[in-house]
Amino acid sequence: MVQPILQIRQTRAQIGIDADLGQYSIRQPKADVTMNTTPSELEIHQYKPELHVDQSKAFSAFTGGNFIDMNSRIYSGFQELYLQGIARRVEEGNRAAAIHIASNTIANIYGEDWQPVPFPETRTPASIDNVDIQIDTRSPDIEFRKAHTDIQVQVNRPEIEYTRGKLDIYMKQYASVQYIPPEIDTQR
Repeated sequence: MVQPILQIRQTRAQIGIDADLGQYSIRQPKADVTMNTTPSELEIHQYKPELHVDQSKAFSAFTGGNFIDMNSRIYSGFQELYLQGIARRVEEGNRAAAIHIASNTIANIYGEDWQPVPFPETRTPASIDNVDIQIDTRSPDIEFRKAHTDIQVQVNRPEIEYTRGKLDIYMKQYASVQYIPPEIDTQR
């Protein structure tokens, strides 16, 4: 005879977990930079050289110069001619007084006095130094202003966002125990 067997079936419980990780979103805008630059400046003021030419001595040697200087030379020349004339007359008088000398005759003394007395010189002596040249130079004025840069930086903070993940815990399968009794033969 067959022994009846009791069957026990057991189903284990299963828990289902559906989980998604959370997400971080980090964004940082670029820094705002403001830059202002003042350029450098260079200023140069250059002066032309000045040439001074004084030709008054040369004109004085060629033409006698201006009237005031020429009249001054004539006046001083007349004084000299006057003194020379007096000296010549004194010499002629001394020669005339020495009449005992054969060469001191009146014809000899006053006969030599036929040449005209020259007019005083109105011009100055000619020379290579009669023209004065002077060159005046000035060094340039140089002014330099260096460049200036102004930099302003504004840092923007990072923007951080966190999105939570989901966590679903559920019963995928419930635990169960099933008893299956043996078949009983009731016809016997």
